[in-house]
Amino acid sequence: MKAAWHERLEEGLIALLLASMTLVTFGQVIARYVFNYSFVWALELSTFLFGGLIFLGISYGVRVNAHIGVDALVKILPKSLSHALSLIAAALCLLYTVIVLTGSWVYVSKMYEIGILAQDIPIYQWIPRMVMPIGFILLLFRFGQILFKLIKGKEAHLLGDEAEDALKYSSDETLPTTQDKP
Repeated sequence: MKAAWHERLEEGLIALLLASMTLVTFGQVIARYVFNYSFVWALELSTFLFGGLIFLGISYGVRVNAHIGVDALVKILPKSLSHALSLIAAALCLLYTVIVLTGSWVYVSKMYEIGILAQDIPIYQWIPRMVMPIGFILLLFRFGQILFKLIKGKEAHLLGDEAEDALKYSSDETLPTTQDKP
């Protein structure tokens, strides 16, 4: 199934943040140990890039079912009860996301009002911190998608299934054969 434009944008932005963070850190290491020089702004920029990676990665993890959790009890329950618990869990995830989104918006608003500059980079601190409410808006969208699918009666998951993924990605080539045994 082809990914929607916003999903490709999300993946591209996460890849760009990871590549940028890697390049800045690598450049800093080379500058420090080869040229005995240090970029003052490298750590702060890497921290901002890493924060962006985290807050955008949260919603990406929900989209691709990468978050782990304990679902042993839910799997042994009858289908109707399991579905009801999934609806409650999705609603609670939405509520939690709204609470944290509100808190992050208040935090970024205060940073904007105060007008503090970053320590080593000449930008206002609210600018890189905007990734918090943006990330939680994306997370709200993802949990909303899951709740909508569950209400419609379609299959949707809040958690990844590690055992199922391991079985899906394993192949007969990786299994030992009788010829491989000593």
